[in-house]
Amino acid sequence: MKQIHRIIIGLTMALTVLAVLPAQAQQPSPPLLLTLSSPNGFPIIPVMEGWTANEDDTVSYSFGTINRNTEGAVDIPLGERNYIEPARFNGMQPTHFEPGHSVGVFSVTVPANMTDVDIWWHLISEDGVDLKVPGRSTTAPYELDFILPRPQGSLQPLAGFGVNGERSFGLLARVEDYSGSVAVDEPATLTVNVLDRSERDPTDPRFEEPLDVGVNWYLHQGPGSVEFTRHESTPEPEAIDEDSPQARFQRRNRGPNRVNVGGPEGIANIIATFSAPGEYILRTRADTFSGSDSSEGDQCCWTNVFQRVTVSP
Repeated sequence: MKQIHRIIIGLTMALTVLAVLPAQAQQPSPPLLLTLSSPNGFPIIPVMEGWTANEDDTVSYSFGTINRNTEGAVDIPLGERNYIEPARFNGMQPTHFEPGHSVGVFSVTVPANMTDVDIWWHLISEDGVDLKVPGRSTTAPYELDFILPRPQGSLQPLAGFGVNGERSFGLLARVEDYSGSVAVDEPATLTVNVLDRSERDPTDPRFEEPLDVGVNWYLHQGPGSVEFTRHESTPEPEAIDEDSPQARFQRRNRGPNRVNVGGPEGIANIIATFSAPGEYILRTRADTFSGSDSSEGDQCCWTNVFQRVTVSP
């Protein structure tokens, strides 16, 4: 009986050692905690938001980014760590990445004879990891339908530069040069004109009053930072009614880079001050987010126009 007991104890110890050895050999690194607030040092993740079949048989791919670094924006210049393949489509991707998920930042449009070719956006982390995502139109669930009216009629608005500039719509609708002269630390006024082309039911009580078009400005590419401040033509934002269903929308759209034009058509101005000389690209987004069927989460409905600004010392 004692011999049997010793055998049982020996087997138990052996099994215990066998169970412990793999755990000791693996020695996993401390797990990354899934928290809402992340430390600095995370890579920037490129995102393919979806694709659109255009009327001229071309295909457009919508790209965004995820930056989980909470301590500020991250910059990755165009080049070996930030490029698109094939190279003919390289150059309009952002180099400045704000914290959080930036949706529909730019798009790449390919001709009809290249719709079966993957368009790869590469972002290389500081430790050399290639985070890449393909623009690809072979997956039906990723097809975006913002070229058609949303359930309550929202569509991508029209946007153009200046007071009377030609207007277009799309995720990369226009790219133009800023016509004025700009120097470091000298405020420059930027102007866009916008028009909501949504097709809403005029008998619906939700649309008795016309809805605002919103406009946001962002640094897209550049050697320095840009500070956006309110223009004198823009009224101070109204106080938030925390009991209102629109309170969340109002809080999200109150930054210094945000202007509501006060209706479905109008002019939006903002003041931009640049920190360093060089070539910049600013992205201006016109949106119809005041409609309940339009938001970033719904992948609708906004238009991006881009302005190149040369800043002198």
